[in-house]
Amino acid sequence: MVQLVQISDRTAGVTPASPAITDAEGLAMARAAVRLFGLWELTDAEACILLGELSPRTYARWKAGDIGRIGRDLKARLSNLMGIHKALRIIFTEPARAYGWVRRPNQAFSGRSALDVMLQGELLDLVRVRRYLDAERGGW
Repeated sequence: MVQLVQISDRTAGVTPASPAITDAEGLAMARAAVRLFGLWELTDAEACILLGELSPRTYARWKAGDIGRIGRDLKARLSNLMGIHKALRIIFTEPARAYGWVRRPNQAFSGRSALDVMLQGELLDLVRVRRYLDAERGGW
């Protein structure tokens, strides 16, 4: 059974429900992110930025398989990264093209790559890339 949490949106006057990310799901996404970052050929420093300024020492533990506790913000970042990965795998049939896309310049991002956008470090930067890809694949 999926537990729902209420997220208040005062500006719109609505209270949408979204499923809470469990600790087990967070751990699975963290392990997947480490593998994904290898496929994207990220440096450890880049990975730490995408993970919300995770310390290099903590990321080294992640790579060794010792994930530890994952907070709500980090779960949201991981969820968006997994959404980006999913969208790319739907859009591109060749995995190498999907993994390489994050580094290629893109007019949608004023000639910058999606990675450049995401490396600005804010959660909203990850959301921006994910929404673009969801719209491109027709899932938005």
